[in-house]
Amino acid sequence: MKYIFPQNYTYKNKLFGIIDYSTLALNIIWDAFIFCLLDIFISNISFKISCLIIFCFPLLLFSIIGFNHENFINVLVYLFKFIKNPKIYFYSKNK
Repeated sequence: MKYIFPQNYTYKNKLFGIIDYSTLALNIIWDAFIFCLLDIFISNISFKISCLIIFCFPLLLFSIIGFNHENFINVLVYLFKFIKNPKIYFYSKNK
């Protein structure tokens, strides 16, 4: 059986077919940063786990679910470009 892929098809490497490797690296860095901060300031283990879940789980969900199957890092780049120069995207008509 032969598979025909269109020319505009881009193959993206993903871990278990779910999350891009660059987004996974961003998640691991963020989780390690939050874990180190919590380890320094908080000694209660149950409070530490709950704070880790609160700060890390939303980013993980956005990474897995995504924005219309877009890479999470690309979405962040688009947001920063918009914050830097919003005139590119909004046009007003003079009547």
